[in-house]
Amino acid sequence: MSSMTLFINLTKPVLTYIDPATTSYLIQIVVGVIIAVGTFIGVYRNKIKRFFKKKSDPANDTQDIKLKNDNEKEVVTAADLLEDDK
Repeated sequence: MSSMTLFINLTKPVLTYIDPATTSYLIQIVVGVIIAVGTFIGVYRNKIKRFFKKKSDPANDTQDIKLKNDNEKEVVTAADLLEDDK
């Protein structure tokens, strides 16, 4: 208890000023971190979901790029990929 009293008595107030530009910069950092974490979770959540979905249903094993008879690649659209998620 006496060390806390000594600490309080020996401290001096610090006069600081945080200008609006610094506050704006700090807000940008926080928002950037939130967006990055959200993106990271979203990407890996979908990858994990697809991994377990393919493991549990081997009959629904489809390739993203299907080869034709003459070895030409078939175009895969975004709609095709979204259908696989359902």
